[in-house]
Amino acid sequence: MATPFTVYKLIILYMLRNSSSPITNSEISEFILDHEYTNYFHLQQALSELEETELIEKRTISNTSYYYLTEDGKNTLTYFENDISQDIRTEVLQYLAARGASTKNQVKAPADYYINNQGEYVVHLQLLQKGASVIDLSLAAPSLSAAKAICRQWPKKYEEIYAKIMEGLL
Repeated sequence: MATPFTVYKLIILYMLRNSSSPITNSEISEFILDHEYTNYFHLQQALSELEETELIEKRTISNTSYYYLTEDGKNTLTYFENDISQDIRTEVLQYLAARGASTKNQVKAPADYYINNQGEYVVHLQLLQKGASVIDLSLAAPSLSAAKAICRQWPKKYEEIYAKIMEGLL
């Protein structure tokens, strides 16, 4: 039988494998803590260890961490999935179904910036609907302040910008 700490990790892997879209740290925390499987600190330690061993990958967009299951994570879960009780697996699937129903038609407009190899600011804008990419756009920004301004404006103006792009292309 797996140790409780190992089970926490397996639950996270199971959640990621069965989710139709990336899961945030807060969504994982909500499930684990609401079901009182462990405390916040053990959960964060489990996430950190899964990331260090490359069983999951974390990507941060606009101060929100999204977790993805890696191929090694899928393989590991295949071997140890039976160490998660059927009751816990059912609870995970119910949570994900409820989460999916509440975000089914949700549109997300993440925006982030980074510095490329040439030292230039690049803004990465996305428009996601039902977890699928509608727009994935990278723009050069002339300065840090411009990159930050673009990131702030994108969630407010993505509909207008998307409409103009489509109008111009069709």
